[in-house]
Amino acid sequence: MSTGRLVVGLDIGTTKICTVIAEADASEGLRIVGEGTVPSHGVKRGMVVDIEQTAQAVAQSLEAAERVAGVEITSAWVGVAGSHIRARLRQGTVPVRRREVGPEDMQRALDAATSVDPAMELIHRLPLEYTVDGQDGISAPSGMSGSKLAVDLLVVSGATGALANLRKVVSDNGLVVQGLALQALASGNAVLTPTEREVTTILIDIGGGTTDVGVFRRGQLAHAAVIPLGGDHVTSDIAQILKLPPPEAEALKLRHGAAIPALAQGEFTVQGERLSAWELSEIVAPRMREIFDLARRELEKLGPVELLAHSLVLTGGGAMLRGTVELARERFRLPTRLGAPQELAGLSDVVSSPAHATAVGLARFGSRQPLVRERPAPLLNWLKRVMHDTF
Repeated sequence: MSTGRLVVGLDIGTTKICTVIAEADASEGLRIVGEGTVPSHGVKRGMVVDIEQTAQAVAQSLEAAERVAGVEITSAWVGVAGSHIRARLRQGTVPVRRREVGPEDMQRALDAATSVDPAMELIHRLPLEYTVDGQDGISAPSGMSGSKLAVDLLVVSGATGALANLRKVVSDNGLVVQGLALQALASGNAVLTPTEREVTTILIDIGGGTTDVGVFRRGQLAHAAVIPLGGDHVTSDIAQILKLPPPEAEALKLRHGAAIPALAQGEFTVQGERLSAWELSEIVAPRMREIFDLARRELEKLGPVELLAHSLVLTGGGAMLRGTVELARERFRLPTRLGAPQELAGLSDVVSSPAHATAVGLARFGSRQPLVRERPAPLLNWLKRVMHDTF
């Protein structure tokens, strides 16, 4: 019998909703015991636009994962995306009161660096490094002697209303939201190798409605941005030009499309007309180039991309399109690979796709947080789930 505690990652995306249930042990290992992925409804560009539809889709995903795991879950770590997200680098400096840095000095430095607009809610504050009396590059200053402490901090926030809607679709299903995590941070927790965590690595997670960009430096998320384009925009282009329903356009994209037309092969028939995969990919390629060019433009705020990082890792369902790795390598001129969840046990094959990166990463992120006693789910919400399961 496993002695690990259950931790749940819930990825509420534009295209799909994915729940991953895992058992976490003391060594931070994850054993996957349940997974449920269903089509998403009521989400646009990473944000909830229809609470009832989204709550119903979340319920279906939860039930599918619970059925596989044979457990009933009561809480989850939830991913956050959308153009409302803001990630800003801040610095806080404070005097050291007793000439030796203590936890209270570190807390005051963090507080001094934290600045959030009143219309926004703090999601993360991620210390990048500390400086004691001018000596930088310090990761754990506690106990060091000095008179002045400074911290470089990545402050991540989101619009209060958007986050409230996200919490509501989860709490309406009787679950406690244990915490929120930026999707880029979660995906990095799932797909980066130990070597990639030691250096500077760019992560690009191509979802349905948004593309999340993260820069990881020495294992820490040092920069983040959300591009309001994703795989659904490619599908929309195909549907509009070929006059097809979106589901048919999506199927064509996955079966015959390529991010680089020269890599496309074969022919197919659409509404009685014979088309080549090359012609289809001529529709696909401009949008994929636009996604990467917008991501590159965001990264260039930090400096020349070729000098910024050692490598690039792509993940997310949109990265699985044929030729996407090759296109990214061409646009960024960096070593590039496709990233999928790693270092897992149990039903690891079920979540081995890049499309599962966020949900698995959320579970891993949650497993590394201090265990907090859960509030009981509201009785009304519990009854809703019981009634739904019964009838």
